[in-house]
Amino acid sequence: MELRAGYKQTEVGVIPEEWEVLSVSDVTKSFQNGFAFASHGYSKSGIPIVTMAQIGLDGRFKFKEEIVNHWPSSEASKLATFQLFRGDIIIAMTDVTPEKNLIGRMTEVTEDGPLLLNQRVGLLRLDPEKIDPYFLRAVSNSKMWRDYARAVASLGVQANIGTKEIQAGKLPVPPLPEQRAIAGALSDVDTLIGALDSALAKRRDLKQAAMQQLLTGLKRLPGFHGEWEVKRLGDVVEIIKGELITEKDAIPGNIPVIAGGKKPAYFHNRANRAGKTITISGSGASAGYVSFFEMPIFASDCSTIREGPSYVIQFIYFVLHLRQGEIYRAQTGGAQPHIHPNDLRPMSIGVPQVAEQTAIAEVLSDMDAELAALEQRRDKTRALKQGMMQELLTGRTRLV
Repeated sequence: MELRAGYKQTEVGVIPEEWEVLSVSDVTKSFQNGFAFASHGYSKSGIPIVTMAQIGLDGRFKFKEEIVNHWPSSEASKLATFQLFRGDIIIAMTDVTPEKNLIGRMTEVTEDGPLLLNQRVGLLRLDPEKIDPYFLRAVSNSKMWRDYARAVASLGVQANIGTKEIQAGKLPVPPLPEQRAIAGALSDVDTLIGALDSALAKRRDLKQAAMQQLLTGLKRLPGFHGEWEVKRLGDVVEIIKGELITEKDAIPGNIPVIAGGKKPAYFHNRANRAGKTITISGSGASAGYVSFFEMPIFASDCSTIREGPSYVIQFIYFVLHLRQGEIYRAQTGGAQPHIHPNDLRPMSIGVPQVAEQTAIAEVLSDMDAELAALEQRRDKTRALKQGMMQELLTGRTRLV
């Protein structure tokens, strides 16, 4: 294929002629491995320890003081080499996720520090005259670098990438002004994604508060009065066990098979539940997970609740969704947990008149629709960023 004018073929692909191909070692002053902190030395307070868990698949630094481990502050002077501060760039050197999507990803520390660098997390001290930190982070989340990291990592249950392989990794590097222009454009999109994530979190909190009030009768919608009845779930709805089917027995079709997981396990050519249906996963790690479907489904390894004349199924779904934790705690079976219809039937629920059930369900359904619209916008923005990265980090689209 003939190259476009002004471009050249390199080991990292086709890039503009004025761009360089540099190794990570060319753009860094040093590389530091983390320290092997022993769990018996953790303290309830002190200096937070940064692990792979703080490196997000979206390239952001994920940090919550209350959930990270800490090391005694009195030991800080002995561990000065392993201290992190705001602006430092770190990289995941180990990955235990099934898809190996974390290995080699970089992020920028966004906490003031000091923090401590755990083993299998690397610290890159950059040369500011050669590389922009955000540009490097963006490259580490690009397909080119992701493919390289997986290719050189030792794979298996745990993937590992070494210092030598990281430092030898090749990067397409434009002049600094162009790096900064690319970083600015991608950062603007990150800011929008962050704003959408914050809006989603607030809406979810609002919905949770609304559920707590409306589904327990603590708050009544206008026009509704009178006492709610307290009944057993099994006296309000009919809970039916699904018809077990395996993938090898399912004739391929477009009907989702709802089994023990949180998503359709596979697809069949016929449905055994029509209309609106609540499913409660029957076994496995997600036993008890509550879902709601407005389409025909094939219910397999799950319990189901269908529409009925004396209750509003969306209301029942929201009640069960609110009490998801309680349902999980009803699991039986030890290493292979189960939830059976008989585990669900004794649950006590408050039941208003059908008209009030309908009104509550409509309010909460509207909130769900708003959340879905925000999630769709956030996901589209993420997809837009991926497209921008592919164009900008390869020089196909130029900003300067």
